[in-house]
Amino acid sequence: MNVTFRQLRVFAEVARLGSMSRAAETLHLTPQAISMQIREIETQVGLPMFDRVGRSVTLSTAGEYFVVHARRLLADLLEAENAMARFKRLERGLLTIGIVSTAKYFVPSLLARFHDEHTGVEVRLCVHDNREALVKAMGSGEIDLSVMGRPPRELGARAEPFAAHPMVFVCAPDHPLLDGGSRPASVLDGLPFIVREHGSGTRAAMAAFLAERRIDPRITMEIASNETIKQAVIAGLGVSFLSLHTIGLELRNGLIRVMDIEGTPVMRTWNVVHLQSRVLSPAAEAFRYFIIEHGAASLAPA
Repeated sequence: MNVTFRQLRVFAEVARLGSMSRAAETLHLTPQAISMQIREIETQVGLPMFDRVGRSVTLSTAGEYFVVHARRLLADLLEAENAMARFKRLERGLLTIGIVSTAKYFVPSLLARFHDEHTGVEVRLCVHDNREALVKAMGSGEIDLSVMGRPPRELGARAEPFAAHPMVFVCAPDHPLLDGGSRPASVLDGLPFIVREHGSGTRAAMAAFLAERRIDPRITMEIASNETIKQAVIAGLGVSFLSLHTIGLELRNGLIRVMDIEGTPVMRTWNVVHLQSRVLSPAAEAFRYFIIEHGAASLAPA
């Protein structure tokens, strides 16, 4: 069929009003033009779209089916028009960024720099306890863009890596395993572990590393907070596995030490993620480009 969107608009309006003359008034066309467009559709389809009784018209059986598809096509066109209109506008409005808790150690500084360059954008930062909570928020459409480690396979999402994400085993400064240089991962077997909760990307990365080496960690504490885990490690209550990006302050002040374990750091990536079905606003596109361009440099060691 070679039906135009103009003809679909005419058809949908006649179907809505049940009158060609009233549709002509609404669309600012002549009744003859309306009638001609309807005849053209019926010729293309090969079936009558309306049953005519005097001046009133009602949808035929074929017309009732066709109008569903016509309205769907017109809705898709409107969505495309709205998307293009957004891209023509200045970068203004609200931008909602969702992050896992580990990313809160560097994303705010990036957002501050971004806001300096895009002052018309109001940024809302939503920190989620773990990856599962962030994925849930993405699926419900609560956020425009996400910053996370492991991209969600369970959603139709586009993930773009922008920086390396090293993860390490850490302990208190006086831990005996700090002596003697590099150690095999087997030395971790039997040590008391302080770990993140299930659903955390950090927990998943640790579990994968230990499982590959057939090590069953002795978990003594499960805590849904990097800050609390760090305090427990500093107090000598056990070892842990954390993102290197979360312990910069503690390392500089000698409060925590990185354990020299073979196969570490475990290298992952930071990703900026959005649903493929979601049309990004100009503000969201601007932040996406910004973090891809500047994210790695902001996370580089000083």
